[in-house]
Amino acid sequence: MPSRREDNLSRPRISIREMEIDDLAPVYHLGESLFTRTALPALYRTWDPYEVTSAFTTDPEFCLVAEDGRGNIVGFALGSTVEKEGSSWRYGYLAWLGVKEEFQGLGVAQRLLHEFEKRMKEEGVRMLIVDTEGDNAKALAFFRKNGFRRPTSHVWLTKSLVRPENGVPKPLKPLAFARRRTGATPARKNSAPLDSPIPLP
Repeated sequence: MPSRREDNLSRPRISIREMEIDDLAPVYHLGESLFTRTALPALYRTWDPYEVTSAFTTDPEFCLVAEDGRGNIVGFALGSTVEKEGSSWRYGYLAWLGVKEEFQGLGVAQRLLHEFEKRMKEEGVRMLIVDTEGDNAKALAFFRKNGFRRPTSHVWLTKSLVRPENGVPKPLKPLAFARRRTGATPARKNSAPLDSPIPLP
């Protein structure tokens, strides 16, 4: 059995930092490789370039990346804060957490979460919220290990709005955007990836 020193020496050097504009594409493509149609269908349907750019534009301090010694992005955490009118509480929401497959089990997700929590506390957040698929046992175990409690059921329903022709769905028209407020990030009209057909049921 290797000693703790030997184990630490065998682990890759990982640094956690705030996401930068040049990280947008690597983070998106890493998410594409993690949130696949077969492994995590609900996350696959909602992961698209807008998720990354919107988080980075609105809450850059809560967008973190894990970088290896060669400058490669091997993990990320994206989130935001929520303030409810009439309540003194401020909530934090961890929307996305992902680690490259070969770096899983090395404490990368743990470090991303700890830095995310630290930043949330500094902003006065009193409760942190996460969600994941109900059958994602690995994610549920991770969050429970890190103190998340009281899980509730959330049901995803899907409906195809395009009738397939010869078994092949019609491609969507290019995404249309509308400004939510002055200076805000454009809001999407649908949640399909830019280079993907409709989310399949």
